[in-house]
Amino acid sequence: MEPEVKKVVLPENAAIDAHAAFKSLSQTVNELIIGQHRLMERLLIALLSNGHLLVEGAPGLAKTTAIKVVADRIEGDFHRIQFTPDLLPADLTGTEIYRPQEGSFEFQQGPIFHNLILADEVNRAPAKVQSALLEAMGEHQVTVGRVTYRLPKLFLVMATQNPIEQEGTYPLPEAQLDRFLMQVSIGYPDAESEQLILELARQQARDELGATSSPGTMVTQQQVFCAQRAVLDLYLAPALQEYIVQLVLATRDPGSWDKDLSKLVSYGASPRATIGLDRCARARAWLDGRDYASPDDIQAMIHDVMRHRVLLSYEAEADGVTVDELVNRLLELVPVP
Repeated sequence: MEPEVKKVVLPENAAIDAHAAFKSLSQTVNELIIGQHRLMERLLIALLSNGHLLVEGAPGLAKTTAIKVVADRIEGDFHRIQFTPDLLPADLTGTEIYRPQEGSFEFQQGPIFHNLILADEVNRAPAKVQSALLEAMGEHQVTVGRVTYRLPKLFLVMATQNPIEQEGTYPLPEAQLDRFLMQVSIGYPDAESEQLILELARQQARDELGATSSPGTMVTQQQVFCAQRAVLDLYLAPALQEYIVQLVLATRDPGSWDKDLSKLVSYGASPRATIGLDRCARARAWLDGRDYASPDDIQAMIHDVMRHRVLLSYEAEADGVTVDELVNRLLELVPVP
């Protein structure tokens, strides 16, 4: 006889409580991280979609502070890993330590076993270290020797890379970039936001001198998992699912929509893009308080989902065409349901 499978039944108000917690979290982090509303929204969407985020931007744009602020307000462990050329895979995953008293080896977990990970300047580490990180992201596990260790259920990696300096860096392979749910490019804040940043920095300096205590946990892990289930259950019309599929297919064969685009793409987006765009659109709608996703949600998320998954041809790079420009053109060509 097969064992009886117990179905987990959540309280009726669990989803409501989770949404209220995330709404409060979103409001708080945007008050503390000024001028980067889009980055903070994408970070929460990645958390809701159980995915990982690659952030590209110049130094000093609050990339590191962003995930620290979120981590301080979510139940779980946070760890920052500074990627350097001399980093080894074992520095990330952990290693076996010999215990002479017992005459055996004991596995010592590395920093990858925390819940929220900041992989700072990920393109400064050599390929073996990058592969170890991306394998953990994709498989949700680490294998050392003959033993496989599962990573925490709540697991999010936010990797950053600096586009300014290229010397001494190891660019992430295009095929492995597909492991990231989104790639977000951020820029400088406007003058008004810069003034608010100045005032906030002065206030935070005062709080530190006054030994102000850090805020307590606002979102529990159970609320995060409840929110992730609610996002999966959010309604996406069959016509919009077909719209997502057609947009992804258009990146693989843009010439079928406009023959002038046929020479711009070497490789289109993978099926991971289809899944990722579906999840991100649902998560954006859920954060907005709606129980359905709309074409606006798909169009708002498609650039971040596609930016690192579409490989342009040499002709496109020579002409200065970007993936964002290609996606804009496809949005004009593929009809909205």
